[in-house]
This record gives sequence, C-alpha cells and structure tokens, in this order.
Amino acid sequence: MHVLVTGGAGYIGSTLVPMLLELGHEVTVLDRFYFGPESLEAARKAFENKLHLVRHDVRYVSEKVFEGVDAMVDLAGISNDPACELDEKLTTDTNLESCDRLANMAAKAGVKRIVFASSCSVYGHGESTELTEKSELHPVSLYAKCKAEAEKRLWKLADEKGDDMTIVALRFATVFGLAPRMRFDLAVNIMSKNAYVDRRITVEGGGRQWRPFVHVKDIARAILTGLEQPHEKVHKKVFNVGSNDNNLRIITLAYRIRDQVPGTEIVLAPTDPDRRDYNVRFDKITAELGFEAAYSIDDGIREVVEALRNGDLDASDRRWYTLKQYVFLTDVERTYANIALDGHVLSST
Repeated sequence: MHVLVTGGAGYIGSTLVPMLLELGHEVTVLDRFYFGPESLEAARKAFENKLHLVRHDVRYVSEKVFEGVDAMVDLAGISNDPACELDEKLTTDTNLESCDRLANMAAKAGVKRIVFASSCSVYGHGESTELTEKSELHPVSLYAKCKAEAEKRLWKLADEKGDDMTIVALRFATVFGLAPRMRFDLAVNIMSKNAYVDRRITVEGGGRQWRPFVHVKDIARAILTGLEQPHEKVHKKVFNVGSNDNNLRIITLAYRIRDQVPGTEIVLAPTDPDRRDYNVRFDKITAELGFEAAYSIDDGIREVVEALRNGDLDASDRRWYTLKQYVFLTDVERTYANIALDGHVLSST
C-alpha cells in the first residue's frame, strides 16, 4: 500500500511513518517541516527507496501529490491551543479548509481510504463523565472547533463516495510519550520534564479537570488499525482512541509524576478553571476493532524522565515547544521582510 501521511514529520507522524515502512508500505510524507526534517532521518536512511519527502504546504499543494497513492493519513495541522490562537485565519485555513481540500482531491484522484486525525477535545467541557462517540460535542477551543467541523465535512464526502472510498475518524486522547519529534507542551510530557528539571510542577486551571491520555505509539497502532480494517467495519465511523484506565484529573497526574520523581513540589496556580474537562470511554474501538492501548501513563512518565536523565533529550530545544517555535518563525519572517533587499539579507547572489 502507498500511504500519504500529511504532517508526517510531526510528533505522531514521526512515530507512525517508521511503523508503516517496517510493515512494507511505501510512504510519502507531505510536510512543511516547520520543526525540521530530522525526525525522519533514521527512517530515510533505513528505507531510502520506500520513503518520499515532499516539502510543501497543505494549503497550496497540488493534486499531483496523490499520484499512485492508495490511502491518506491526515495528521497535518497547527496543534496546541495557544499556537492555534496566534493566527486564527492560518489555523482555520490549515486545520479545516485544507483538510476539506485534501480529502476532495484524494477522492478525485481515486484514493481509496482516508484516516483522519481528530481529537477528544471536541467533547470540550463534558456534560457528564464517561463520554462516548455518541455524546454531544462541546468544542471550546479553535483547534477543537476545526476538528469537529472537519469531521462533518468528511461525512458529507463519505455520503457522496459511498462504497468507493473508506473514511474513518479517530478521536485521539491527549498524547504523551517519546517521539523523534518530541513535544513538551503536552500535559504528561511537560509535567514530567518540569518535575525532573525543576523539581516543581505547577498545576493550572484548578487541577480538578479530567483528561484522557494515550501514548503516541498507541496512536500509531490505532492508525494502522484504521488502515487495515475492512471497509464495512470502519467506514463513516468515529472511534475514541485511548484507554479507560488513562482517564485522570490533572491534579492526580501531578501526584503520579511526583511518585516517580521524589522531592517534586506541586503548586496550584491561581488561574481560572480550565474550560476543557472531559472523561472519555474507549470501549467501542476495542469491541469493534479489537484495539487496546498498550501503554500506561506511568510508562510515559518513566520513559520521559529516563530520557532526560540519560541525556537523550535536550529539554531546552525550542523545537519541542510548539508555541515557541511558531513565535520564532513569525519573528524570522517579520525580520526578513523588514531587512531583505531583492530577496537577500547579507549575500548579493
């Protein structure tokens, strides 16, 4: 199978792409590489003839990218709520309009399957605990609103294509764990890092809010399941991806991390209550597709702390912080626009 992975150099993509290659699939990665291509360097060396890197923007790429493609995994988008709010039009164009555009181009090109990366954040402020795929959506952030609307548009396309195309949406819990393109702006990862580096965890939003969590490798495995299952099992269906055991209140997560990093101080910040509060069930994906998450939150805390302790991770690397990297790129673009002359800054040719 030839799989196009949009956003394939990102946190999830850099974990998924090597798995696809190891299974014998051909992979094309479409990515703007805002965080660099290094996350796929090992995969490129190991699978030189099977991995194709396309540096382009999902907002402008042409239909040629779909030539010979059998399936698309759509991971592209601006993640992290603060980063999404930097430029709302950019976020909407990238996370919603481009999703719709890519899906329709894929359908026109004859691509047979789309696995869409959605999010449990679409539940927003849950009206109850143990939310399921049938629960009403209450997205409160721009990121979540784009995901919810993108799902609706995909179902419209699914109705138009019928059995000629398979479309499935996976609503991921909050991700954690090590990846080639690391992220330290996700709850488990950043709190584990702060505990190890500073021996201090600051809990925002009161700490009583619920979050479901899932390891990045389990997400990659769920995507593989979405690619491999028969049409009738997944078409026009949505599945929550995570584990019932990995639903935690944020304050409980802080204590779990303190258990693994003794001497860590927990501080409750005097901030407004977090509007995102959702406790989610993951029974459907197990019952219907046989998928179960393999990693616990404690596994994720342990591996992040060990990577920091062993020097395998540089906690100061700007690329591991989504908002910092986008602010940096915005500053670079602004500086270039102010001082460039005929397309040059220092050189004349």
